[in-house]
Amino acid sequence: MSKQVIITAKVHEYLINELQAKGFVVDYRPSITYDELMASIHGASGLIVTTRIKVDKAMLDRASQLEWIGRLGSGMELIDTAYATQKGIRLASSPEGNRDTVGEQAVGMLVMLMHNLLKSSLELRQGIWERDGNRAWELGGRTVGIIGYGHTGGAFAQRLRGFGVKILAYDKYKTGFSDEFVQEASLEDLYREADIVSLHLPLTDETRHLANMAFFRSFHKPVYLLNTSRGKVVKTADVVAALENGALAGAALDVLENEKLETFSETEKAEFQYLLAHPRAVITPHIAGYSHEASIKMAKVTLEKLGL
Repeated sequence: MSKQVIITAKVHEYLINELQAKGFVVDYRPSITYDELMASIHGASGLIVTTRIKVDKAMLDRASQLEWIGRLGSGMELIDTAYATQKGIRLASSPEGNRDTVGEQAVGMLVMLMHNLLKSSLELRQGIWERDGNRAWELGGRTVGIIGYGHTGGAFAQRLRGFGVKILAYDKYKTGFSDEFVQEASLEDLYREADIVSLHLPLTDETRHLANMAFFRSFHKPVYLLNTSRGKVVKTADVVAALENGALAGAALDVLENEKLETFSETEKAEFQYLLAHPRAVITPHIAGYSHEASIKMAKVTLEKLGL
């Protein structure tokens, strides 16, 4: 009897074809809800997830036949990994699959911010030809601080190399990683030297709201903030306040605390509109790791790690 795999998010057809070629029956349900998955998972031997569905203890208890969970992308915070491991379920994520596109977008957002590319383009659409007000600040000679030197932090550093910047990286859980791209540093070094800080962190109790007003004020100068990791690592209200009071020179955010626009409170709506309108803010809809190429690479990495 063929084994069933439930895919809970939109994926490249490559993954579906590969699973079918390996003898699995694929239940492709990219819009499935938590409750719908709870009702269906009892017969599944495999599960593919991204960032939509929480795989908690209740879900895992219901999944009596589950042998493995494949996570497309990085970050396992929505999966009760300890309980899954205890139940003998194999787990695999694929940060190697989308690190390159995240690194590229982080560089692109930074250049867009410092060269006023978004601001000037939007002004031109309103018939405004403004040069002096859109004069760029060059990256060359500046210091970039990376917090979290894993797959995406490393990819970002590699792509920055040609800009003539000094790159410092801090990772609480890694040492000895200085190389031709980056110099290992303390958080205090970043506070003292950085002109730009880029976050490449998982979401944990430790990192939640790490980037808050106290964090911004720890830097010796107003910095440009980049976040392509997890929205809840940054406190949105404090980004707004820091842009208002000059503690931040600018912000480029691919992720937000709440990414479901239809659920915004009045306060969240006001903060979101403020950031969209701010001349030194660039906001994108969680697309940094979402390239066409990454959708295939993540699938390949996941299948390889699962031994499928």
